[in-house]
Amino acid sequence: MPTTPVTESLFRLGLNEALPVSEEATTSRVVVNNEVLRTVVFTFDAGQLLTEHASPKAVVVTLLEGEMDFSIGERTERLAAGDVVYLAPGDRHALTAVTACRMQLVMVDVGGQ
Repeated sequence: MPTTPVTESLFRLGLNEALPVSEEATTSRVVVNNEVLRTVVFTFDAGQLLTEHASPKAVVVTLLEGEMDFSIGERTERLAAGDVVYLAPGDRHALTAVTACRMQLVMVDVGGQ
């Protein structure tokens, strides 16, 4: 996977066009990837899901388009475009797309916290 140097600024343009919502599928594209953070854009068709899992990194999820049900542990919330979720390292989470969705995920290395 290509690495984005921490010391170099960049533009990543045209992501919506490069990553359209595909019928009955979940797709993703890594946007930034280095030792400090990783940013990934996901698309989900309605009904697509990610089963419960966890990350060793801190995670910030921003729903860019659509609606999804997002669970952290036993709590589930319906997210709408513009909503943000923070996940502490190790927190188990899952999601189901209610409508076609576009989501940005940013994982941050918290350095052994």
